[in-house]
Amino acid sequence: MKANFVGRTGKASGVHVADEIERRLSEANLWDRRRKIPRSNMNRLLSSEAYRSRLGFSVARGQFEYTRDEQAVLKALLRVAEDLTSKKIVLGDIWDVAGKRQYLDQLEREGALPTALHVPTKQSSVPLTTKLLHLPPPPKPTPLPKPDPRTTLIPDYLSYAVTWSGEQQRLKAIWEELQFHLKLSEHPNAVAVMFRVMVELAFDNYISKAGLQTIHENDNLSNRAGKVVTDLFAKKKIDKKYHDECKRLQNGDQLFSVATMNRWVHSPTFNPSPQHMTSMWDSLSDLVVLCINA
Repeated sequence: MKANFVGRTGKASGVHVADEIERRLSEANLWDRRRKIPRSNMNRLLSSEAYRSRLGFSVARGQFEYTRDEQAVLKALLRVAEDLTSKKIVLGDIWDVAGKRQYLDQLEREGALPTALHVPTKQSSVPLTTKLLHLPPPPKPTPLPKPDPRTTLIPDYLSYAVTWSGEQQRLKAIWEELQFHLKLSEHPNAVAVMFRVMVELAFDNYISKAGLQTIHENDNLSNRAGKVVTDLFAKKKIDKKYHDECKRLQNGDQLFSVATMNRWVHSPTFNPSPQHMTSMWDSLSDLVVLCINA
């Protein structure tokens, strides 16, 4: 019915995920078009980039793009299509965030999802005649330097695999202000303060969801950062290299630290630098996303 409405009115809103998946599976001779995938259920399951990312594709820019090896992604999509079509998985199983995560986590445990090992390979663009004649490829023209498109702390041209829950409305609002509204060049102080608040709320969310030790009054942000990083490493959600990098947050004598964030808020003389803040975000972004998605 939705597809018919779009056909009549032309009011399409981008890629129709379920239709695109069915088409690609059919073209790869993995699916019989006479078998109809439950479109509403497929679209509900893959309603956000966070879930699509786990299956190895994205539609963030209005186009279907593989973010993992095509064959590995098609295999995972075929498994989901089979589960939905056979009614092994029904609407009630994927009605909310918890159900979607539970289903995708089960697929991950079974090895049915693409992993970081399935990096897509790019085909060579060297012309065939050049290969046959064993000639070196023509030199590429030196591209002109592109202006940095980044104007906000969280780049507005990137898609992060964040899954928001109902109780995270303020955290989501802060994230969106830092990604779409507060310009680094115009509001560096506001960005710095909101950055610090977002990190604290993300850490508190992880501590609450992971059931870590109750936060006491003297359990400052630096100590909370240490607890979070240690627990993530123990659960093998981050590797040793990233663990050691994030542990620097507890070192008060370094620019990359919670102490620096506190000076952004409380110091009358310590001015936040846009370059410094973007560098910190680039280092902390994976940690913040893990804490929000806990």
